[in-house]
Amino acid sequence: MAVRSLLLCCLGLGFLSSSLGPGFLSSCLGPCPLDAAPAAESAPFHRLGRANFTCWTCRALFTALDFALQLKPGTDEMGFVAMELCIHLKLASQNICVQAIELFEHDVISAWVNSILKPSEICGLLVGSDCGHWDIYSNWSVALPSTPKPPVVPPKPPHPEAPITRVLSLTDVHWDKDYTVGSNPNCRDPLCCRSGSGMPPSHQRGARRWGEYSKCDLPLRTIENLLQHLQSQHYDVVYWTGDIPAHNVWHQTRGDQVLALNTITQLIRRYLGNATVYPSVGNHESTPVNSFPPPFIHGNDSSAWLYSAMAQAWKPWLHQSALDTLRRGGFYTAKVQSGLRLVSLNMNFCSHENFWLLVNSTDPADQLHWLVNVLQEAEQCGEKVHIIGHIPPGLCMKVWSWNYYRIVNRYEGTIAAQFFGHTHVDEFEVFYDEETLSRPLSVAFIAPSVTTYINLNPGYRIYQVDGNYPGSSWAVLDHETYILNLTQAYVSGRPSWTLLYRLREAFSMNWSFPADFDDLITRFQKHEHLFQLYWFLYHKGHTSELCRDTCKTAVICALRTGRSDDPKLCRDLLEGLEYRHVQRFWKLRRMC
Repeated sequence: MAVRSLLLCCLGLGFLSSSLGPGFLSSCLGPCPLDAAPAAESAPFHRLGRANFTCWTCRALFTALDFALQLKPGTDEMGFVAMELCIHLKLASQNICVQAIELFEHDVISAWVNSILKPSEICGLLVGSDCGHWDIYSNWSVALPSTPKPPVVPPKPPHPEAPITRVLSLTDVHWDKDYTVGSNPNCRDPLCCRSGSGMPPSHQRGARRWGEYSKCDLPLRTIENLLQHLQSQHYDVVYWTGDIPAHNVWHQTRGDQVLALNTITQLIRRYLGNATVYPSVGNHESTPVNSFPPPFIHGNDSSAWLYSAMAQAWKPWLHQSALDTLRRGGFYTAKVQSGLRLVSLNMNFCSHENFWLLVNSTDPADQLHWLVNVLQEAEQCGEKVHIIGHIPPGLCMKVWSWNYYRIVNRYEGTIAAQFFGHTHVDEFEVFYDEETLSRPLSVAFIAPSVTTYINLNPGYRIYQVDGNYPGSSWAVLDHETYILNLTQAYVSGRPSWTLLYRLREAFSMNWSFPADFDDLITRFQKHEHLFQLYWFLYHKGHTSELCRDTCKTAVICALRTGRSDDPKLCRDLLEGLEYRHVQRFWKLRRMC
């Protein structure tokens, strides 16, 4: 039973870790192999010392499990054991354990049954490379056209009187329809401030009207107040980069997700009027969370229910060709202005937490192949491209991230900017040339969240972009970040969305081109006060702690790492620290 419980913890409960918090996964008696790096370096059962888990035992066990699942895929034995384990280890309350396992059980088992996992392969992962070859996430490569890369013209400042396009960025709204004023903001559950959170102790205050500094999402009134405020702001286009529902991932239905999608979409249309909005798909849009099967999975297991609902909700903003690829795989391209094309990627196809990638992780949905074709056509037509998505590339699976990095390198003259969300905080990732990893050539801007989760002020951003005129670069020139300071709101008695900072002004940057961000990272290393200012703004103006030593190394390493799991990008930062230790430290801080 002990061995089986360990296996189920990592294979079943491990998929919940990113949403139920770092403690959920770490309670599985050690690191889950699915989140560990190379199999040769991770023999988790030997480290745990809980069972004499030999290669022979592993192969025999998984051969039996695989045979049983093939004969009876609907078996609930795995779910029952995982439920017992969740409760026994106190990973969450009994109610949440039961609901979470019931919600995830069918999809996880379906993904396993449909996958090409063999006992020898999974034992190569769990026990070590001597027991089998693990290559489910092995290297693959997207072919690039033979057309030579055009000469690269470094970005340059526009004429002082050149027109500026203002891009409103909204991300990670996370509306909680069960947010309840007066409820406990410090409950045991992964999400609090809601009707099931109970009442706070008598000496502590309950959840307040506009939001709370805790592991809480937002009431609808705060989101509506933001959109009312945005009516007075000037912007030309909106990039909306995903995550609409709340973090109650243990108890969500497809109806709940569609309700959240339609409610927030209708509010945006109501208050932002004629603005064109370009959305992308977040990892919380589906249920179970992170569950995004590739398009060849049909029937009730497919994502057709979600993509169809999105196409219906967003059709006032998108043309038919965009709606067609949205329905197929959750991604699309659209022409924004003359000379500017937008690409909206479904970044769930690069996610470690998307357990459906066990079925096929090689360019899922052929999305990167499609991206190359779009970029090649844009290059030939003289168009610039903005890429939007939810999960930043540096947080993706390694092989996906490295392919994407190569694509950005090839089309650096076409890709004018990249915009992402997901982490809830204010950061960026710099891309460098593949040959020397020294010449900065692109920046992935990562905008702060609308939600407070966890312990943040609500926020949004407006980018100033070079355009709209013939020959404009469509590069980001500057950006402004606005917040709702909850502390001040409760002192004054009313919410007020105010400017937190302007990028170039705050950090004394000449411009916001890739070279300027590379220079900023260097200055973070040299000037402690500048880095601690960044750390304060990173948290949207709500943190009392300082970030030093390993924390600082991990932060700066993350800013350089647009390419996932690449020690070379941080080689001059480590100074005796192990790269994997730095990455592990940062990963635990960034779970959201």
